[in-house]
Amino acid sequence: MANTIQKRKPTITEKIGESTGSMVQKTQESQIWNSIFRPGSIFRKGYTDSPRNRSYVIMNSVLYHLHPVKVKRHAVKVSYTLCLGGLSFFLFILLTVTGIFLMFFYRPTAAAAWSDIAALKTSVTFGLLVRNMHRWAAHLMVLSVFLHMARVFYHGAYKAPREFNWIIGIVLLTLTLLLSFTGYLLPWDQLSYWAVTVGTNMMGFSPVFGDSVRFVLLGGKQIGAETLLRWYVLHVLMLPFVIVIFMAIHFWRVRKDGGISGPL
Repeated sequence: MANTIQKRKPTITEKIGESTGSMVQKTQESQIWNSIFRPGSIFRKGYTDSPRNRSYVIMNSVLYHLHPVKVKRHAVKVSYTLCLGGLSFFLFILLTVTGIFLMFFYRPTAAAAWSDIAALKTSVTFGLLVRNMHRWAAHLMVLSVFLHMARVFYHGAYKAPREFNWIIGIVLLTLTLLLSFTGYLLPWDQLSYWAVTVGTNMMGFSPVFGDSVRFVLLGGKQIGAETLLRWYVLHVLMLPFVIVIFMAIHFWRVRKDGGISGPL
């Protein structure tokens, strides 16, 4: 009699692996998956590694699209860019995270602002640490943005076809200074009060619109509760919203113009 070969039954682990593989395959072939990951994505079935497909992946990815497909060799050297643009963006993210933390313990009223800041030092866990991180990150962001623009100017990276992105950079520097200045009043102490008084008085001497701008910023003829509320809204909402828009445009123009590649 011929020997009969019995087929081995799959183990539980093998069954789980086959079931998982089948689910993954069905997911990748579903309409939802195909609508999220466009053709050329590394997650699409049948992707082959080639220069054209690698470029296609970058062009169809939100995160990868921020970086050029090709850059000059010297442009990726730390000694050339000093990572000042990336450092500025990192400090902005750090300021956003620490700022959200501080918003949980701060009330923008003349009666409570100073006491809330004082409570951060003694009553809030890691309050003093987060506040100092926020304060020093603000100083470092002003410095890094200024040095970044100085580096761009020194290497001639503001020349054609990057003139528009240079203007965007100037706007970002101005917004960074305004973001730092509006945060100066929030502790509501003597130092911030008189610093803002001097700053707004200087704005009042601007030609044509000086008095109007000063009145709008102060909410009156002198610093008061209305001033604190206005500057708080500017600091935590309006200016960050505007700066995010201009940063997105700046990154997009770097991607299109090759802003890190130096002069053409």
